[in-house]
Amino acid sequence: MAQVIAAAVYANGRKVSDIRLDEGAEWAAREGHFVWIGLHDPGREELLSLQRQFQLHPLAIEDALLQHTRPKLETFGDALFMVVYSPIRRDGELVFIETQLFAGKGYVISARYGDSPSYAAVRQRCEAQPQMLVHGEDYVLHSLLGFVIENYRPLLDDYHAQLEDMEQRVLNQPLSQADVEAVQGMRRSLSRLRRYLAPLGEICQELQRLDFPFIDKHMRPYFRNVAIHIQRMLEDLTAMREMADYVIEIGLLLEASRQSLTQRKFAAWAAILAFPTALTGIYGMNFHFMPELGWEYGYFGVLGIIALGCGGLYANFKRLNWL
Repeated sequence: MAQVIAAAVYANGRKVSDIRLDEGAEWAAREGHFVWIGLHDPGREELLSLQRQFQLHPLAIEDALLQHTRPKLETFGDALFMVVYSPIRRDGELVFIETQLFAGKGYVISARYGDSPSYAAVRQRCEAQPQMLVHGEDYVLHSLLGFVIENYRPLLDDYHAQLEDMEQRVLNQPLSQADVEAVQGMRRSLSRLRRYLAPLGEICQELQRLDFPFIDKHMRPYFRNVAIHIQRMLEDLTAMREMADYVIEIGLLLEASRQSLTQRKFAAWAAILAFPTALTGIYGMNFHFMPELGWEYGYFGVLGIIALGCGGLYANFKRLNWL
């Protein structure tokens, strides 16, 4: 069921009053005023009502009703329609919650779907800064975008900490199947974060160039600042993706090294045992009495030769650090 989180009118950087949803167009038409409407899970009826009031473009409403499109910015005359996504974790899974933004002269409308963080905190922050809110619709739009970007940073920090722990663990013990699956899951999540975050940078770049009556040229540096934050997070995502690849690579190299060491040990012991095995095979099975010496001297001589041979092989293997 649709819920109106807040609907208010502002002038000169301050809140004038709360309004009903059907009063928005009347207030938006007043000089120096703009309305800010926040909706949660709006249905078709609410969106069509807003379309009639603010003359929203049919294509924008069509996209809004379809939902689940890519992050994007579309312009319709002097109005714009934007789709952005906030990441959350739900039962350990990464989920992206859609928010649709409609903005034009005299209004900003946000429609949030699902359980992403509420934009009530953005409204409180803006109302606490009347010297900035006086800019109007463009400052609200900037604040909403900035809030969406802020939702990405805790997830990036969390994935970075997990990768650092995994990198340290792989140096101390072999990679298990669970470890490999965890790293692969993080790589997949990082790719999804990048797919939803990268278009937001393009949106901010576009907002710097748009010549709209409700976007003041003095606000363009603020959109550039958001774009810079997005670029830094994209660089962090790239670094973490490489870090995840290195964890797998290091794990494979260490495992190959451990297997090689085990094989060398087996080869060393096989070489040590080969000499006495050959002697006992020749002398123990083919002769009842030793032909070269009496049996007493023969057997003790063979044992001495075996001991000398084993001692020499062991010393050489120890020197080569094979044992």
